[in-house]
Amino acid sequence: MSDATTSAAATGRRKTSVARVWVTLGSGQFQINGRTLEDYFPRESLRTLIQAPIDAVGVVGQYDVRARIKGGGVSGQAGALRHAVSRALEQLDPKARPTLKRSGFLTRDARKVERKKYGQRGARARFQFSKR
Repeated sequence: MSDATTSAAATGRRKTSVARVWVTLGSGQFQINGRTLEDYFPRESLRTLIQAPIDAVGVVGQYDVRARIKGGGVSGQAGALRHAVSRALEQLDPKARPTLKRSGFLTRDARKVERKKYGQRGARARFQFSKR
């Protein structure tokens, strides 16, 4: 096998988070900003979210994932990591694309926080109206 089929790099985004990922053949270990998956994401639901593309393709325990994540909060970072892992898996095995696409893992979630407008309390909320 050539190096192109044993490793891949990809970028994933969600809200204001950006995840850069390197996926290589290995034993299924995650290293995120120098920490393990369990250490970086203590919430089980987020770990399940991140590992969903690996489960969908059926390559559990075959690839090591090394990631650098910046920006945002815990949920956004988990979403960015899932997006990046999905893109890397697609590079490694182009036949996995239909499965990943059907599950929605390759689509970048474009939802972001709406900005606060002037003369208002928030993005949509107005100041309370007083007639008198």
